[in-house]
Amino acid sequence: MVIKLYARARLIQKEPMTHASYRKAMAVLILGACIIGFAPILVRLSSAGPAATGVWRLAFALPALAFLAQRGSTDAEPTGSGLMALPPIMAIWAGLAFAADLGFWHYALGFTTVANATVLTNLTPIVVTLVAWLVFKEVPQRLFLTGLVLAITGAITLAHGAASAKSGSNTGLGDALAVGTAFWYALYFLAVRKARQTLSAPLVMFWSSLAALPCLIIVALVMDEPLWPTTALGWLACLGLGLVHVAGQGSIAWALGRLPTAITSLVVLIQPVVAALLGWILFAEAIGPWQILGAALTLSGVVLAQWAASRAQ
Repeated sequence: MVIKLYARARLIQKEPMTHASYRKAMAVLILGACIIGFAPILVRLSSAGPAATGVWRLAFALPALAFLAQRGSTDAEPTGSGLMALPPIMAIWAGLAFAADLGFWHYALGFTTVANATVLTNLTPIVVTLVAWLVFKEVPQRLFLTGLVLAITGAITLAHGAASAKSGSNTGLGDALAVGTAFWYALYFLAVRKARQTLSAPLVMFWSSLAALPCLIIVALVMDEPLWPTTALGWLACLGLGLVHVAGQGSIAWALGRLPTAITSLVVLIQPVVAALLGWILFAEAIGPWQILGAALTLSGVVLAQWAASRAQ
């Protein structure tokens, strides 16, 4: 499904938003959010260093992204905007922000729980909503803001429950890195949104991933990390991260070309719910009353905000 959407990607201005296209974009966004919920689990299973894991994620993703971008550029892109053209500046900025995002987040996962790292990272909607309001003139409705507050409250509740259930090796440092990740992830969202005004999702994903790759290589070398996965499971986890990047992050980039930035960043809060569930299954990170309440609040806030955006549309 994701590949078909990639191959038929068009510039935003070419396709007016209808109720059917809105529902389609929302379905793809929810799918992408669920897919990237697997990312923190795969990072834990990788036997390479934190930044090196990000390197392999992008390295495995780039061939597929290049194929999809080239295929899409033959019939969807204006002359001079394909793979052989100069790199688009906003896609490069998106790549730099994504490199910082991955670096901070992967190190956070080494110090705190899966749920904490994922939830605190996804405080991004607060930053995105404010910037989208001030810069892109995407004025949020009161009902949307109510959903935002509810979802963020649920995310914090989920993180609190996870911390009380099981702490990492240095929870304070890990949580601080995760909060920093939220800032970089917000910049990534906003840069992708801007780039999607003139480029298809495959091209944005290709150039941003290509720009992020050398940054993560430098970090891995400077930090003297283990560069190579040492087990077969580690290699499979890195390959899985590449697939998650193409299908999950790519679906979100595709949706950013059709949906408001604020609602897109908020719906992605489905990710920590998926990650917390997988952390419980694979790492015995217990799910207690706080996590259940947090997940319920988060999903309720996402549904409320989505309904408000749908009604406005």
